Amino acid sequence: MTPDIWQPLLLSLKVALWATALNLVFGVAVAYGLSRWRSRWCDTVDALLTLPLVLPPTVLGYYLLVLLGRRGVIGAWLEQLGINPVFTWQGAVIAATLAAFPLVHKAARAAFENVEPQLEDAARVLGLAPLAVFFRVSLPLAMRGIVAGALLAFARALGEFGATLMIAGNLPGRTQTLSVAIYSAIEAGDDAGANTLVIVASVTCVVVLVIAGRLTRGRVARRSL
Repeated sequence: MTPDIWQPLLLSLKVALWATALNLVFGVAVAYGLSRWRSRWCDTVDALLTLPLVLPPTVLGYYLLVLLGRRGVIGAWLEQLGINPVFTWQGAVIAATLAAFPLVHKAARAAFENVEPQLEDAARVLGLAPLAVFFRVSLPLAMRGIVAGALLAFARALGEFGATLMIAGNLPGRTQTLSVAIYSAIEAGDDAGANTLVIVASVTCVVVLVIAGRLTRGRVARRSL
């Protein structure tokens, strides 16, 4: 593997890890809140949070440019602080995080909804505070589903292309992720480089999906006992 291939691979892993970590924090928190929230607006909020999964990546990238560009709603404020995420690897993290968020959110919400309410009630009766109930009862019982969702989100973030290209660009060594590097190699007629990148991306995603599948099957099997 040539150094030109290592750079986009390592950058993609860095972006995917950051995106997965952020989604574990925010995705799990939102999923737990929605799993315990009883309102007619719950399904609407859930649909909005799932939107990045079905939107064309270029549309998601456009929204990010509108929000984070120099003249954007958030970007203009960030510019005053000397922060500009456009055409940076941090911008790629934001794009990957939003694209992969529904995978963590959906898996975590389903896992929390499968936790027996009686177990949480028993913990409260024993005097545990709400935060302690979450960390000592709800989260451990839902962990298998959350990890499966996180692995799927990691694979999704690793392969993110459209939104990343629009918000982060295609700067070799700076913002060129694995999927963008494949596009560039094909565009440049570098079939050997493109083939190598495709194989690396495919093997990585297959390994992640196999692990996620085993975790999901284990969770289903345990519930059937």
